[in-house]
Amino acid sequence: MKTEERHASWLELFFDLVAVAGVAQLSHLVRGTTSWSDAGLYVVCFLAFWTAWMCFTVYGNVTGAAARTMPVLLAMAGLVFMAGSVHDLGEHAQGFAISYVAVRALASRVWEGRESTRIIVEWPVVHAGMGMVPWVVSFWVDAPWKYALWALGLGIDLVAGLTMSGEQIAAKVAERAAQSKKPMPGLAFAHLDFAHFGERLGLFTIIVLGEGVLTVTDAMTEIADWEWSLLSTVLGVLALLAALWGAALYQGFGGIPYLSQGAWGPRVLLPMHCLVAGLLAALAAGFGDVVESVEHGHVAAGTRWMLCGCVAAFTVVGVVARVTSRTWKRWDFIAVLAGVGIPVVLGALGGELTPARFLWLLLLAIVPGLVRELPRRKPVAADGSAS
Repeated sequence: MKTEERHASWLELFFDLVAVAGVAQLSHLVRGTTSWSDAGLYVVCFLAFWTAWMCFTVYGNVTGAAARTMPVLLAMAGLVFMAGSVHDLGEHAQGFAISYVAVRALASRVWEGRESTRIIVEWPVVHAGMGMVPWVVSFWVDAPWKYALWALGLGIDLVAGLTMSGEQIAAKVAERAAQSKKPMPGLAFAHLDFAHFGERLGLFTIIVLGEGVLTVTDAMTEIADWEWSLLSTVLGVLALLAALWGAALYQGFGGIPYLSQGAWGPRVLLPMHCLVAGLLAALAAGFGDVVESVEHGHVAAGTRWMLCGCVAAFTVVGVVARVTSRTWKRWDFIAVLAGVGIPVVLGALGGELTPARFLWLLLLAIVPGLVRELPRRKPVAADGSAS
């Protein structure tokens, strides 16, 4: 008997609205900046927001129709406060940290029931508590050490996700219960619905790409004269967004470019999804800066290198995905040379190019990876199956 395909519920889609707000605010951290410290802060804040979002995405994936509405709505509130804090992080860093700790604590509690405590085998980060300790300590520490403690906590979670198993988490839960001398409910292991999970990750990627469209639209409204230089620049951005969509979703799985379903387990897929989503969000911010630079006739060096670096990193992820998916072909050597070489050349020598020419040349870095399969590959649905 064929199992009915499962898709995102209305509650899950409503929850994803916080991702729209979060990505929009986080991308502003790298708008027009040339500071490495700002870039580092963007990485930390994006990883924190993504981790908090992922905790409840996993909850919805495992529980399905049995997901409780109130915890999800409370998590939405926490993520909204995190997103709102980013706009002026100097004043609201404490609010960001408190909201993050609250969402993570809530995410850990939703798995505890009267009769049993469920442990997520593939992503035990949701149960791990050590990564929260630096965040709590940061309540009494000023910046920049506050941000360093955030990074430390996220690093602990990342290591836990890559190295710890559900069985190890269960042993720690039993040990804590024994120390507290409280009766402990039985332990049960839960697994992700991987096809549905790929759809959820893909939806997040769509949201990030949509932020690129929104950023460009906002930048257009600030320019009075819509001449060909502006129109060709906007068309270049849209072409790049379409190419990124094609690589990450049309030919990829879960937002990972060129990845075949089942090639990576959750321990690898999740951090790589966070990386790709972070790259795409940074690109979205950079696209707005490029459109605004039409009036100046050239792209600022910081924006140019950020866009080129993100495209090159996106290419490298795609290379790893194709190798591990065992779909590597000789043509991919050309795709790698273009995907890394063109951004490096444009970053170093593209200072005199107009924004439109810069974008259309940058597009050439992505196209070779797409064209090898477009004539014969069937579209891939959000769950990773051929349609």
